[in-house]
Amino acid sequence: MSDRPSPTETEILVVAETFKLLGDPTRLKILLACLDQSMAVGDIARKIDASQSLVSHHLRLLRAARLVRGTRHAKHVHYEADDHHIRHVISDMIIHAGEHEETDGAD
Repeated sequence: MSDRPSPTETEILVVAETFKLLGDPTRLKILLACLDQSMAVGDIARKIDASQSLVSHHLRLLRAARLVRGTRHAKHVHYEADDHHIRHVISDMIIHAGEHEETDGAD
């Protein structure tokens, strides 16, 4: 980040709101389900063991924050992570959390 100018207030607010949005475990599970492949709402709901209406509600929020995007396939919309930045941030945080768990057990 040292080569990049300091973030603007708007950028700081967007990042803070994004992390706040991902603070909900259901939304995070939905995003994780969509990281590597596009999935229909029903498939996401089954994968995370949640109702379709709950998943649809959270997907609306994730779409508004540009964390997922939807593509229509016949009667269904398939959702996936919006871009590689989202994939990297989430994947890196999961790896980071796993590293933390490993060091906790070493004491």
